[in-house]
Amino acid sequence: MEVFAEYLANIDNPIHRARTEEVLAWIAAKFPNLMPKIAWNQPMFTDHDTFIIGFSIAKQHMAVAPEKAGINHFSDAIVQAGYDHTSQLMRIKWDSPVDFSLLEEMIEFNILDKADCSTFWRK
Repeated sequence: MEVFAEYLANIDNPIHRARTEEVLAWIAAKFPNLMPKIAWNQPMFTDHDTFIIGFSIAKQHMAVAPEKAGINHFSDAIVQAGYDHTSQLMRIKWDSPVDFSLLEEMIEFNILDKADCSTFWRK
């Protein structure tokens, strides 16, 4: 989690910082084989140098980016969890609970789906 320390320290709102840290720490503990990194000024996790999931923060929400394939695959589950989404990311409002089981499914999907991927992003 040291790789995220500076990013987290720069989040002014303590509630947003705590939520972001909670999610990143949960992923690091649940998926110890994933590599945590900062790229494009955003925290993300990779597997064999391919993107698995990334995060960004906004005033109203935390954005979760599992790539378009992940959003497409989980679109119904995202809506059922009470989140909205675009073609590239889902938004978890700061006052909404994090659906960790959905997050886990998204990460597992990307790990399996990109097992043979040799590029950072899907082609």
